[in-house]
Amino acid sequence: MKQLFTYFLFLVMSVGALQAQVLEPVKWASNIEKISEDEYNLIFNATIDDNWHLYSQNVPEGGPIATEFLFEESQGFELIGKTIEEEGHESMDPVFEMEIKFFEHKAKFQQRIKVTNSELSVIKLEVGYMACDDARCLPPTYEDVEFNLLDAVQVETTAIDFQAPVGNDIKETEAQDLEPVQDTPKEKKKRSKEEKKGLWSIFFIAFLSGFAALLTPCVFPMIPMTVSFFTKQSKTKAEGIRNAIIYGLAIIIIYVFLGAVVTWVFGADALNALSTNVWFNLFFFVLLVVFAMSFMGAFEIMLPNSWANKVDRQADRGGLIGIFFMALALAIVSFSCTGPIVGTLLVEAASKGGIAPFVGMFGFSLALALPFTLFAAFPGWLNSLPKSGGWLNTVKVVLGFLELALAFKFLSQADLVLDLHLFEREMFIAVWIAVFGALSLYLFGKIQLPHDSPLTHISVGRLFLGLTTLTFTIYMIPGLWGAPLNLISAFPPPQHYSESPYGVGNSKGGGTVSHEDIPEGAHLMAPHDIIAFNDYDLGLAYAKKVNKPVLIDFTGKACVNCRKMEQNVWVKDNILPILKNDVVLISLYVDDQRPLPEGEVVESQLKEGKELKFIGQKWSEFQTIKYKSNTQPMYVLMDKDEENLIDPVGYTPDVDEYFDWLTTGIDAYKH
Repeated sequence: MKQLFTYFLFLVMSVGALQAQVLEPVKWASNIEKISEDEYNLIFNATIDDNWHLYSQNVPEGGPIATEFLFEESQGFELIGKTIEEEGHESMDPVFEMEIKFFEHKAKFQQRIKVTNSELSVIKLEVGYMACDDARCLPPTYEDVEFNLLDAVQVETTAIDFQAPVGNDIKETEAQDLEPVQDTPKEKKKRSKEEKKGLWSIFFIAFLSGFAALLTPCVFPMIPMTVSFFTKQSKTKAEGIRNAIIYGLAIIIIYVFLGAVVTWVFGADALNALSTNVWFNLFFFVLLVVFAMSFMGAFEIMLPNSWANKVDRQADRGGLIGIFFMALALAIVSFSCTGPIVGTLLVEAASKGGIAPFVGMFGFSLALALPFTLFAAFPGWLNSLPKSGGWLNTVKVVLGFLELALAFKFLSQADLVLDLHLFEREMFIAVWIAVFGALSLYLFGKIQLPHDSPLTHISVGRLFLGLTTLTFTIYMIPGLWGAPLNLISAFPPPQHYSESPYGVGNSKGGGTVSHEDIPEGAHLMAPHDIIAFNDYDLGLAYAKKVNKPVLIDFTGKACVNCRKMEQNVWVKDNILPILKNDVVLISLYVDDQRPLPEGEVVESQLKEGKELKFIGQKWSEFQTIKYKSNTQPMYVLMDKDEENLIDPVGYTPDVDEYFDWLTTGIDAYKH
């Protein structure tokens, strides 16, 4: 291996010229504060180039590489709690299919320590981090940092207004006074746009849920009753319209007040942090199962009858107060049907944080109030309404099945957070197939539940809904064998979180390659059955043996665009045969955190006095020295003599462009 690195070094014209071409989007600065005689606060400031981002210390399992601070042991000090970080940004990553926290432009971290050795003057540590932009990721980088205690600035108090990773034990009293780093105008605009988009989604879902609640047996029959009340109480048509509008506004006020209470009690952002909390997810899994059982007729969730009686007496007073209490009576009497829907909405909205519960309840109540208001204002429209009957209970049961399916999303999230692998992707899909399959049987009249009316025939609407549900059920079945199921990609665990990357019952993807055909040191890359090497020397030796060009794939386990290339480009009919038959693939993971074998640990050729400890560091330095690049993905086509057949390329989502690049390089090898 030392000879290999010597050879790479020989290829470099000068270290200075090389470094000028290597990206360094994150710059670190540090300072130290003295809090008391033996306590200090270590501050790390990261300046991040435009369009790049740095990841949080707290990244879910299966996500990108987290930022970490590695302190040398036995230095004569002890850590107080864990390293605190800023709020940052959090968004759903479409490839990893999880919420990932990151920082843009700048980030600040703090670690409090207590010195136990009075002779200690210097504290040494290593900062490990990963940076990405929209098209590439850099390999994990490790930088040495030193703090000189003699340079510490005396401060009266240091309190922290940052977020700590899960499990942090810093006291709350230490987290109040430090000013957070302010967003730039560009950041504020971007965040505001993302928040508005999320709130509109909550509003739209809540609005549709309000219409669904309207079609339940607790609510729908109350429409003609309400219209009759306003018709009798109003002396003129104008007065009837006025009272109907007030009634609708009262419904909206009651439900919006409920959303405001949830926002106020839990805080604008407190519940957002619970979205990955195990107990939060388990509690709402149980809650939604209870809601589903209630909708299916096992029992009814009702508020005390005394509440409804007291509200009814107030409604008899008439006037504005009477109208308001009529709206409140509607909310209480219909609670057995609307409660589970409202509860589910509040769970989803509250997990988004901010004013989402407020917006959700506004959308729900607006949809619920509109029909009451319009029919009360224009009673003649009642003739167009269908009559109450068993179909109302059918709507309620269908909502129960949907509640049950949604419940397993929370159970799945809890399993993901704990990384127990007890409820993996195949199990989730199997449960959904069972739930929607049972719903199909129910709609076709093969299953009857406690409050169903005798079914003498199936209506056209029910038949079409049953066919739609059955189609959806059949659509999900291939997911057990590895199909991506793009229609529901936001619900099941990601594909890598599964019993087998090829699906149930398969040890490989059903290709023609047998285990006897796999060369020594190679493996089959799932789910494409491409023979791949993860060691440069072994792959190169095999390429010489079979007389094929080499495709070096500089990649990373946490490289977003690497996965996009593999999932969206490599699988194409004109690309996959080339990767299987015409080249020898060597995938070098620059973020492989496994330690190098003892005999292969060498000094870095780029950073004097720095040892390469991990396999990923070796391949990262290989890429940097030989190809003067440190971004992934990067693809290199070369011959057996390690000469490039064509200029290397990076992220190339255009299939035709990537195909042309491959075929041009392979043609050059043949000629």
